[in-house]
Amino acid sequence: MTAKHPFFFFSFILILLSSIVNGVPKLSLVTDGLQEPVWAKTTPHAPNYIYILEKPGVIQIYDKQSQKLLDSPFLDIRSKIKIKMNEQGLLGMTFCPDFNKTGMLYINYTNINGDTHISSFKCDPAVPNKAESQSENILLEIKQPYRNHNGGWIDFGPDRLLYISTGDGGAAFDPKNHAQNLSSHLGKLLRIDVIGKETYTIPPSNPFVGKENAKPEILAYGLRNPWRCCWDKETGDFYIADVGQGKKEEINFIPKGKLNGVNFGWRKREGEIATKKFNIDSTLSPSHHQPIYSYNHGGKANEGISITGGFLYRGSIKELQGQYFFADWVNPRIWSIQVMNNKATHFKDWTDELNLQDKKIFKISSFAQDHHGELYIMDFVQGSLYKLTN
Repeated sequence: MTAKHPFFFFSFILILLSSIVNGVPKLSLVTDGLQEPVWAKTTPHAPNYIYILEKPGVIQIYDKQSQKLLDSPFLDIRSKIKIKMNEQGLLGMTFCPDFNKTGMLYINYTNINGDTHISSFKCDPAVPNKAESQSENILLEIKQPYRNHNGGWIDFGPDRLLYISTGDGGAAFDPKNHAQNLSSHLGKLLRIDVIGKETYTIPPSNPFVGKENAKPEILAYGLRNPWRCCWDKETGDFYIADVGQGKKEEINFIPKGKLNGVNFGWRKREGEIATKKFNIDSTLSPSHHQPIYSYNHGGKANEGISITGGFLYRGSIKELQGQYFFADWVNPRIWSIQVMNNKATHFKDWTDELNLQDKKIFKISSFAQDHHGELYIMDFVQGSLYKLTN
């Protein structure tokens, strides 16, 4: 039997090392020069554009073809916003699934008085680099009793209905018990039907339609300050990252089609812990939903203070498929879990692998996912957008 030439063995080692190296993700800078970015969105109808929300009230466009920000913003509503606290401002945006026909987009922001506005704007779908700033149609206004816990996420679901997350209205321990009160929009996940309508209608399948003193827009309740939600693009399962009070940060996982009437527990529960303040009744309802994953407050590698929810990775890196990425605002670490058989598994800390070497991400304000399933991360302080690559 003839021995193999060393060259072949050496080539095999190079190929093996190459596959290992290529499997390690890294962060690549997409653009900087942004002012307090908090969200980004793409639409397949404008494939070269990434629409980036700046909290003061501007939506910028990054053009992937020219690899730079466009000179003029897509939308500027700074005159409609007055920020008195860090959690106020322009917080969320999404495009109508029929954007190529309707040119409609929907945004979530706090207005001059600090109240939440859910509004639609128009854009010529043939010219997707400029929204009509005077075309605002306010669909829903939610009074905010305090200046924090505004939630801010908004997106269309697989059912083509519009979903909106709201915080409990602010202050500590939800003093007005908004999250458990079905007569309040606060501390909720809302669902409305807007496509092809000047205003909106209530989906008849919403669980509290016709119930006395309950807001019919409510789909689920018991949230404190949900900072980013997402659907798995492949399965339709739903994830909510909810910011905790003083002990726990949590991720809620809801299988496809199981959201109706879910109670996520706040203020009765913070994560899995019963709330023992101000004689709060911590008795659970039959609809109470336990988080799939939670972590303690602190500064260790697996701890933090304020969760930033992310997405299920469905991009081009095979090794990352199905991993839910999330981070912490105060302790700037990046993690992932996988949900298997309704349990969180394969926890991984990606902070060292995604080290930028020359500078550190100080405040991870949000993740974003394009229509190809690729994942992005925003640095709030340095005004940067990064992409997860290999």
